Amino acid sequence: MELQTIKDKIIIVRGQQVILDNDVAELYGVETKHVNQAVRNNPEKFPTGYIIALDDEEWNILRSNVLTAKYSKVRVAPKGFSEKALYMLATIIKSPIATETTLAIIETFAKVKELSRTIAEMSELTDKAQQKSMMHKSGELIADILNDDFQTVGTETTIEFNLSVLKVKHTVKRKPKGE
Repeated sequence: MELQTIKDKIIIVRGQQVILDNDVAELYGVETKHVNQAVRNNPEKFPTGYIIALDDEEWNILRSNVLTAKYSKVRVAPKGFSEKALYMLATIIKSPIATETTLAIIETFAKVKELSRTIAEMSELTDKAQQKSMMHKSGELIADILNDDFQTVGTETTIEFNLSVLKVKHTVKRKPKGE
């Protein structure tokens, strides 16, 4: 499972990163009704906060921001599965695809969290060498999230200060693995 595919399915609902039930089903290679049935049949595995039921306003905003054809047959607002809910779902839906997908989801969420922490830390640093190191780390994380079929062969970072505005340019030079 490609990390970019999973990253593209992560959305923010009420300040929390989630993947919608229909996207979870697609990733796991099952129908959405099977995902939702697994939740209904195992309520003890999904405490409050693990799954977010989108309200009508959130659902309308979501539909207006994505291709409506994707949701044309959907009659009820989807549920957003948090990282914890996805872990619990993996204990219920058992198949080789579900296992592979769960591992990829875990890796993607971990990398997105690490990238967020790195960017937050970088903004607090005043030492140029530390900033450069953190930018390098951020660039590698971004490259990992976007494409896992390449290896880093070099990076280049430029820092510009322009009237209290920090401009950062980070280039990651990559080549296909095995070359």
